[in-house]
Amino acid sequence: MKPAHRNSTLKILPVAHIRVLNPRERNQRVYDGIVENIKTVGLKKPVIVTPRQADGEEYYLLVCGEGRLNALRTLGEENIPALVVEVSDEEAFIMSLVENIARRQYRPLEILSSIRQLFDKGYSPSEISTKTGLTSTYVSGILSLLKQGEERLLVAVEKGTVPLNTALDIVAAGDNDRELQSAMQDAYEAGTLRGKKLQLTRRIIERRRTLGASISRRARRKSVDVTKSSLVRVYEREVERKKLTLKKSDLTQQRLLFVARALRQLLVDENFVNLLRAERLDVMPKYLADRVWPEKVAR
Repeated sequence: MKPAHRNSTLKILPVAHIRVLNPRERNQRVYDGIVENIKTVGLKKPVIVTPRQADGEEYYLLVCGEGRLNALRTLGEENIPALVVEVSDEEAFIMSLVENIARRQYRPLEILSSIRQLFDKGYSPSEISTKTGLTSTYVSGILSLLKQGEERLLVAVEKGTVPLNTALDIVAAGDNDRELQSAMQDAYEAGTLRGKKLQLTRRIIERRRTLGASISRRARRKSVDVTKSSLVRVYEREVERKKLTLKKSDLTQQRLLFVARALRQLLVDENFVNLLRAERLDVMPKYLADRVWPEKVAR
């Protein structure tokens, strides 16, 4: 790809002569921002194209810069500055993919599907890693999730919500709640899945169970079919959740009772009370005082 850039030529080309190799949908707000920016300050960076011929007609395939090209079309411009490079369709596709990865301005499933396309073209995970700058382990993991149609987990991985290894463990666990909990526990202990990420991952797992691995509407309608086994699984999970809540409640109550007993013994010591007064810590919250001196409350 680098030699192609060295042999490039800057030209002013008719917008009508440029075709998009891999058109993609855009966020309307982002696109409006591109249009407004070009309208205000002009085009700061040329698009990249590669020449082609068909039926004696010469045209250009767009390699990079679809947003800029469409913005100029919206503004009614007839010509556009373009860097012309001599590359194959496959090289053009890879160049477009690499630029999108570098800019991080894409929809997660779009870029991940592009990795799958490279694999389908015969590239190995290590070759894809070399061309895209992604690690070979990441590429292999993503391809594994793509093959199994795990769109929900793929989006979560790309957004950084779920670690890739955890996503693969979730898939391997299937419907086994114990193995799922083990995967979550391992990620928690490793420090890669805590706080808000942990909560979001649990939510993703539940949605994956009830709505399916895919986020398409068709898969969603298909996955909501209720069976006896699915109802039993939901019931069992709910029972386990309530048992866990009760255990946490009992543990919290025991700790509170321990604190209350400890305070009751400490507050008998006049020296300790004087120390609290000196530090202006002799005021106790009412709900705690009620537990430390229940007999006073009763009076």
